[in-house]
Amino acid sequence: MIYLDNAATEGFKPAVVQSAVLAAMRVCANPGRSGHRLSVAQSEHVLACRNLLSALFEGYGFERVVFTRSCTEALNLALLGTLKEGDHAVVTCLEHNSVLRPLAWLKENKKVEYSVVPLDENGGVNADMVASFCTERTKLVAVTTASNVTGETPDLAAVRAAIPPRILLLADGAQGAGHLDIRMRTMGIDLLALAGHKGLHAIQGAGALLFSERVDPAPVLFGGTGSESFSLDMPAFYPDRLEAGTLSYPAICSLFEGALLVKAGRAEGAQNLLAVTSVLKKELPALGYIPYFRPNPCGIAAFRHEKLPSEEIAGRLSETYDIAVRAGLHCAPLAHKALGTFPDGLVRASFAPEQGMAEARALLSALRRIATSI
Repeated sequence: MIYLDNAATEGFKPAVVQSAVLAAMRVCANPGRSGHRLSVAQSEHVLACRNLLSALFEGYGFERVVFTRSCTEALNLALLGTLKEGDHAVVTCLEHNSVLRPLAWLKENKKVEYSVVPLDENGGVNADMVASFCTERTKLVAVTTASNVTGETPDLAAVRAAIPPRILLLADGAQGAGHLDIRMRTMGIDLLALAGHKGLHAIQGAGALLFSERVDPAPVLFGGTGSESFSLDMPAFYPDRLEAGTLSYPAICSLFEGALLVKAGRAEGAQNLLAVTSVLKKELPALGYIPYFRPNPCGIAAFRHEKLPSEEIAGRLSETYDIAVRAGLHCAPLAHKALGTFPDGLVRASFAPEQGMAEARALLSALRRIATSI
């Protein structure tokens, strides 16, 4: 199979990541819960991963790196733990349902209001337009690092410069992390949510939330932490305050190794994906397909055909050519409404850094045959 659904989950994990997971599963204690040698050793490895992520994304120290089961959980923690009754948030129309659904719940249950910024005339996110939606009650602005539909990469530093300093900036790193050089301090990002199983090469179940000293998220999950067990309240200090329950040590081990790989080869991988999407952007129109992306370092190429539903194209690619893509709305309905592709959606081919022109040519060849069969 040619796997081109990496924006959903990276299909093939590096050998070093696989080895780390297997090693963790062979002798797996509970980090942070016991004082014996094995538990202590694994706690130290967890700490090393916190430090690595903080350094990789220019974060705010290991104690402000909280592990979650997914980027969705990290975004829920950022939004539900930060926004309170009477607050207002601003989001772009490119956001994933992992941002939109928590905000919709907050609006209905906690009287939190939010505004949605449309795309500008160039199909991108305009920082001044984002700022124009801010009010005196705006507490947080949420912007994706990269759209999971179009691969669009908003200028987060420009957004930070445009909005009032008091407003928190939340970045959804699900698609951008691992491909883009994201620097929280330099860009003024207060909260960064990560999905380890995509561009960071980790397994599913490896997510994280990084946050600045300007943020004091309240816990949304309650339970054991291994610290201050005498109290029925969650600990007052981070990361324990936000990490109830047992951590997934195998997932954290995979994230550690994946982050090391990103640190060493991110720039090269990004250039490769930029080249691949450039070829697709150039050649798809000649085959009768309409592209909805610009060349991008995240490897995302979304398109449609006027005469065939996107789901049918994806089905043919899978059944006849053994090429895995994803069709539909990609959990980003407002993005598709802005693009005019709602409700049918688009076909999305998403490449991993290890893939290249061979996979792109195979996709184009299959799409050519599909188009000529109409």
